[in-house]
Amino acid sequence: MLTVENLSVYYGKAIALKGISLSIRKGELVTLLGANGAGKSTLLKTLSGIQRPREGRILLEDEEIHKLPPHQIVKRGVIQVPEGRELFPELTVQENLRMGAYLRKDVSNVKQDIDFVFKIFPRLEERKGQTAGTLSGGEAQMLAIARGLLSSPKILMLDEPSLGIAPVMRDTIFQTVLQIYKERGLTLLLVEQNAKWALGVSTRGYILENGKITLEGTGKNLAENDYVKKAYLGY
Repeated sequence: MLTVENLSVYYGKAIALKGISLSIRKGELVTLLGANGAGKSTLLKTLSGIQRPREGRILLEDEEIHKLPPHQIVKRGVIQVPEGRELFPELTVQENLRMGAYLRKDVSNVKQDIDFVFKIFPRLEERKGQTAGTLSGGEAQMLAIARGLLSSPKILMLDEPSLGIAPVMRDTIFQTVLQIYKERGLTLLLVEQNAKWALGVSTRGYILENGKITLEGTGKNLAENDYVKKAYLGY
């Protein structure tokens, strides 16, 4: 579904990604692991069109998308839930969800999707008239994921969904991500600091270090790799 070929990204003269190549097939849950500063968020921003590559290309279903503006990439179904949520704090929960569906014309399906996110996140329905800026960290993450779903994604990219969330809410987020994956049949690209959980649920994974892919494999094989155990799993 999504193919990245020899992708290099610079910030000024500093290189952030060096010849990245990876693929994500339809229906997969792919995890991207790496330390802070490894280039994970840069890769997601580049896939979203926010950051431009200097070299290489990105294909979605065999169409080159790396030269398209972000809104056109969103329209084609590549949706990012960014680190830090990036909600509209003065808008209500309901209005934030509507913003997620801004480019959509299928009104009846939008209503069905809102009903779905209220089913999986009942707390959001309870707070649908509340402004996003008054939500807890866990509730804000629920809303960010729900807003992403309202964009009708072909591939949903989650950037650190458990960051800064209390453990009990983190478990709820994890369970719901899996529910979305199974019930909606979505393709997911996951950047997540909880490597043990992420590799445990992933179809495949990639290790990104210093802007380069250093390892790849199934989630199971990576979880059993001695280097990954030591560097990312703590044993």
